[in-house]
Amino acid sequence: MQLPVTPASSAGGAAHLPAPTTATTTTSSSCCCCLLPPSRRQLLASTVSSGLLLLLAAPRASAAASSSSSSGDDADAYNYDPVTAAERAASASVSRRVGEAVRLLDLGRELQARGEFPAALASFTAVVREYRDLALSEYARVGRALVLYEVGDRDESIAEMEDVSVALRGYPEIHAALAAALYADKHAPLLAENQFAIATLLDPHYTDLAYVRDTKHWPPSLVDSLQHFITLS
Repeated sequence: MQLPVTPASSAGGAAHLPAPTTATTTTSSSCCCCLLPPSRRQLLASTVSSGLLLLLAAPRASAAASSSSSSGDDADAYNYDPVTAAERAASASVSRRVGEAVRLLDLGRELQARGEFPAALASFTAVVREYRDLALSEYARVGRALVLYEVGDRDESIAEMEDVSVALRGYPEIHAALAAALYADKHAPLLAENQFAIATLLDPHYTDLAYVRDTKHWPPSLVDSLQHFITLS
């Protein structure tokens, strides 16, 4: 069998063999997105961005809702009022009564200081009769007893003093006034001494006639009785 003859090169050199064909391969690192059409790539990018925005917004929305709920609870707690309307009305009524009683008590003392004893007696008596349930009515009874000694029945005045000296035991003014009246009108020096000892132990000013006349504004007749007791005349 005859071997095929290889044609000789025109230059007499070695024959040129065709270069081997190398297949083009796609590396594994190439991105699959690069193979998509541009419109598909834009759609995919838009979808991913929207998802990320939703994921970021969800915690914020949850926190805002929680904050709103907490604010609502705080507002409810702040606006809660344990006092009912009826209780507020009752409290306002008591406040008005106390204010009126204090006004009458101060008016009686002012009238007493000016020497208007009948008018002072009316003011003190109004407190005693209309506001007996209030503790300050006992102080109106003190003023009433002092003024009664000047313009009314002295026996009634002394009875009022004795009663108030028990209710307001330790109130020096009533003990001093009772001592003066017991000595001058009831001729009871021992009882007077006991009452005066209580008064001066609590407030030594009651040994000073100027104090009871100018500061406490006692009626003139009661000041005279205290002078008789102090001087044992």
